[in-house]
Amino acid sequence: MWDRIVIMAGCVLMLANSDLSAQSMEMKASGRFILGTHKERTASVASGDIDGDGDNDIIVANGRHWPGQNRIFLNDGRGIFTVEKDLGEQRSTTYAAELGDLDKDGDLDIVVGNDMAPNYVYKNDGKGNFLRSASFGMEYAPTRNISLADLDQDGDLDILITNRGRANEICLNDGKGNFIKKLSFGNKEDSTIAVRVADMNNDGYPDLVLANRDSQSNYVYLSDGKLDFSRKIPFGTGTDNTRALSIADLNKDGLQDIIVANIGEVNAVYFGSKTAPYTTSVVFDPSEMDSYAVSVADLDLDNDDDIIVGNSGSANVIFWNLGDGLNWNSTTLFDEAFHTYDIIASDLNNDGFIDIIEANSDEINRYYFTQKKK
Repeated sequence: MWDRIVIMAGCVLMLANSDLSAQSMEMKASGRFILGTHKERTASVASGDIDGDGDNDIIVANGRHWPGQNRIFLNDGRGIFTVEKDLGEQRSTTYAAELGDLDKDGDLDIVVGNDMAPNYVYKNDGKGNFLRSASFGMEYAPTRNISLADLDQDGDLDILITNRGRANEICLNDGKGNFIKKLSFGNKEDSTIAVRVADMNNDGYPDLVLANRDSQSNYVYLSDGKLDFSRKIPFGTGTDNTRALSIADLNKDGLQDIIVANIGEVNAVYFGSKTAPYTTSVVFDPSEMDSYAVSVADLDLDNDDDIIVGNSGSANVIFWNLGDGLNWNSTTLFDEAFHTYDIIASDLNNDGFIDIIEANSDEINRYYFTQKKK
């Protein structure tokens, strides 16, 4: 029995009664489901086809400052996760887990970032079974996020580590999934929580966009094509407490824009520009909530990107792009005030519509199916 239907911009989010488990529900074209039964200190989630069966599975990173068990949830093809596996035997203080083919063997490996504990790569055997490989980065650092990108443009994925209050790191891939060579980026005193990689000035090189906490300035670090990121451009107010960010061309001008999620202040978009980048902005969320996560996806399939914000202590919200990146409508995802540390978009049931997965600390993680309005 459905207890709520949200309709906005041609999109329907049908949210199922919260006391029903995924296993006990008849499969619907849309709905709200729980991911497992554990209330853990989940810090992030990632989604991809790890077992090669054509559907997107989910990786859950647990722990934060306390050792927790990271988990793998396997998709049965319908967007239902009836099989759960532990990722490794070791419990750790995990803040981030990301998916990528690190050794170029055609399957997705897992990169895990831990707080004040070694970070590890888990290599996939092609069937969704993982063997822990060597550690990477500083052995004991306040790691808060992991990003994967080909920074040196040699055809393999490198690892970026954000360390709050300590030097951020780039770990270069040797082509086989080993990460011996290390570089630093940003300021050593930065309280960096997240970094995104994108070509922000259309010169063909991947740049770094940093989100800093503790009322520090946020910056775009521009690449010279040779792993020098010394040239930087500020964005934001200069004293923001930014927890997360996403990158997308929201106004369709061919330049990447920056979407920020802030703690205790408005959330905004900073627009790219050839002459004065990130000086023009729009507030899409004036609520001044504690926003911990942000993601972008075309949820209503109208050829522009919408924004999904995950909040701590208040409901998560979808912001619908009205086409120009300047005007937005909003819909509450569900009337529950969890501590959502991460929120991502992924098509879980292979219906062509992008679904939403939220990572909740000290609460069961949930996901939502999206269905086009009939």
